[in-house]
Amino acid sequence: MSTLRVTAEEISVHPHPNADALELAQVGLYRAVVAKGVYRTGDFALYVPEQSVLPAGLIEELGLTGRLAGGDANRVKAVRLRGELSQGLVCRPRALADVDLVLAAKEGTDFSESLGITKWSPPVPTTMDGEVEAAAELLPWVDIENLQRYPGIFEPGEPVVLTEKLHGTACLLTYVAEDGRVLVSSKGFGSKGLALREDERNLYWRAARGHGVPEAAARLAERVGATRVGIFAEVYGKGVQDLAYGTDVRTAETPPGYAVFDVSAEIDGQVRWLDPAQVFVDGELPLVPRLFEGAYDLDMVLEWASGRETVSGRGMHLREGVVIRPAAERYSPVVGGRAIAKAVSPAYLTRKGGTEYE
Repeated sequence: MSTLRVTAEEISVHPHPNADALELAQVGLYRAVVAKGVYRTGDFALYVPEQSVLPAGLIEELGLTGRLAGGDANRVKAVRLRGELSQGLVCRPRALADVDLVLAAKEGTDFSESLGITKWSPPVPTTMDGEVEAAAELLPWVDIENLQRYPGIFEPGEPVVLTEKLHGTACLLTYVAEDGRVLVSSKGFGSKGLALREDERNLYWRAARGHGVPEAAARLAERVGATRVGIFAEVYGKGVQDLAYGTDVRTAETPPGYAVFDVSAEIDGQVRWLDPAQVFVDGELPLVPRLFEGAYDLDMVLEWASGRETVSGRGMHLREGVVIRPAAERYSPVVGGRAIAKAVSPAYLTRKGGTEYE
């Protein structure tokens, strides 16, 4: 899930092909359905991204009572309105009537706190929960921003790698070479500097032990001379999320599905990001499928984001999307960090009965 930021943005307005009273307001590559005539191309308005939770007063002001997602009908979710995908909300709340939105856009002001907008946190199933402890040495994982919000992360023709984005739950494992300690966490707990105490019933520990991840991390630490190694993987299967890839985590006979999507290592006091396909070879650990290597093209990436999954080898259901990264690790001034992004399938965003546990 991307970082929540509610910002002022310059919008462009496009006709809605299937509704005379509606238009499409575009922010980046996102398009949100709006009432016709409210905005013009070049206007500045607030963009509220998907997975935002709105306070009751703002919902009422925007005329969205009973129209948002979730049990409390307060969560912004991608929907199709008269056949067009609408991602996020474009609006001008009364609370910002005296705010210079042009200046706010230039300065990148985040209005989420002042408007009482929060990021949706999915419930945590008991298999993903457990006793936690402080883990200062846990190597962190950061959220990947959406390419549609920040289309300028990559340059046309830049060598990139596309890997399949899996619908599971992120498992963070850190191996500490000094004393051989293994820290295991989820994305949610890891963001708070917490690790899960080992428990054979816990999903993340079952996956780590079942696939020999601590041992692989120890071998990697020795090969590259690292004091710490972080292995970041998706744990998946029936019982984790609604997309199962032909794997069932509820049986004890086999470990949960597990696929590494990133690796970091602390070498000479600096944390470096490593390519999993280069450091884990010959099936040492299962990796997320690598779909494409070559020159970056936006339309090509968006096409790869849709289609059928390849993890099972049988195309059992739709693909969540893809993760894009440069062939050579680099910094991006667009997001102020690693040059890495995701592109998500519209079919995935609008599927029925989807789950989003972390």
